Amino acid sequence: MNIAAQLVDLASKKGWTVTCAESCTGGMVAAALTDIAGSSAIFERGFVTYSNAAKSDMLGVAPETLAASGAVSEEVAREMAEGARSRAGAELAVAISGIAGPGGSEHKPEGRVCYALADAQGCQTQTIEHGALGRALVRAAARDHALTLLLGALQR
Repeated sequence: MNIAAQLVDLASKKGWTVTCAESCTGGMVAAALTDIAGSSAIFERGFVTYSNAAKSDMLGVAPETLAASGAVSEEVAREMAEGARSRAGAELAVAISGIAGPGGSEHKPEGRVCYALADAQGCQTQTIEHGALGRALVRAAARDHALTLLLGALQR
């Protein structure tokens, strides 16, 4: 059973709903979840917020946070996850914002992805340096890591 299938099965058993707020993955987490038959029991909606305006409009990310920290930051990922969880009415939310490439900068290199996981107990954030794997592989790694975070939260 793949990770998305495990996640859907466990969330269904717990009676939890899950949502996602995605930037660099452009809906890949939502697609992985909705590829699984029965996912409608645990997934009602997700948010693809590629631009800063979308992050603010759809998720309530403060323009001040975006200005101070930049879109690829744990601070923005936190506000994305909290906003998604609130707006979807879900028990669990994951957020992803990163530099898929090509390119990046000295301060925010290609392959850097910030994650946040929000539930009723709060929100945890982390940054993973996936490396300059190329756009497709960075996005796939980010999707897989986000699914792993969700599954881990469900297994607690």
